[in-house]
Amino acid sequence: MNTIEVENLSKKFGDFTAVDHINFEVKQGEIFGFLGANGAGKSTTIRMLCGLLSSTSGTARVGGFDINRQANLVKENIGYMSQKFSLYDDLTVNENIDFFGKVYGLSDIDLKLRKEWVLGIANLYGREKSITKTLSGGWKQRLALGCAVLHRPRIVFLDEPTSGVDPVMRRKFWELINDLSAEGVTVLVTTHFLEEAEYCNDIILINAGKIIAGGSPKELKENYVKHPILEVQCSNVVEAMEKIETQPWAVETSVFGTYLHVNVEDEVSAKEKIKEILSANSIDLLNIERITPSLEDVFIYLLDQESKKN
Repeated sequence: MNTIEVENLSKKFGDFTAVDHINFEVKQGEIFGFLGANGAGKSTTIRMLCGLLSSTSGTARVGGFDINRQANLVKENIGYMSQKFSLYDDLTVNENIDFFGKVYGLSDIDLKLRKEWVLGIANLYGREKSITKTLSGGWKQRLALGCAVLHRPRIVFLDEPTSGVDPVMRRKFWELINDLSAEGVTVLVTTHFLEEAEYCNDIILINAGKIIAGGSPKELKENYVKHPILEVQCSNVVEAMEKIETQPWAVETSVFGTYLHVNVEDEVSAKEKIKEILSANSIDLLNIERITPSLEDVFIYLLDQESKKN
């Protein structure tokens, strides 16, 4: 059963097309990743799906409600955590939870029970009277997620929820997302942390307002990266890339931190050619090996293909 159905959804701001005729479906209980660089159209899409922004053309149904004709019903049946911190910094933890509980129309009994749940998942017992702005980024985000699902919505939208959060707290935050999914809650999450997308059941990649690929993490790696990838560790990565990327057997070349990733047509011959090029240019080779492609490899490859079309 699909809880989100998007049909030819577009949004223009004057002459600028932020979202360009996109289509996708999200199943109930699924963790659905919506990935792309900043400015790709992710947040605009989320705002339309939450009933906060009308579409220029096309539409979508969220929880069975049309986002343009039934925006208020959409809002009543979802949870939404915006990209920027969505709580009130000058209120205490307790006051934020109470405020959102009243907004969602919870009874005093339900609010009391849900407050206990939020304090538990946010690990904020003993900090109920703390002013929210004094909390660390990770605690704030867990509190924000708790407040977004106080009313037990069956669909939750999370827009860049772990931006500015340290890696340890990011992992804990994703544990909460998995718990929600296990309870049958549909979670649509936008992120530019591609390693986080490995936690998603399905993913779509968006660039310049258009969907350029979709599928499970495994499917994306198998369907879009068909050549071996060699990871090269050497003394001068930038110069090495400049020398290698011009070679006809180097399908795609990119820098990953202090390493070089090279998509090649043939692993064995490419290894020898890379060694020869580096040696001829006095670049020390520390290690070279074939690796399993990551989602970042997929994304960079797809962006390169898109740039070649334009």
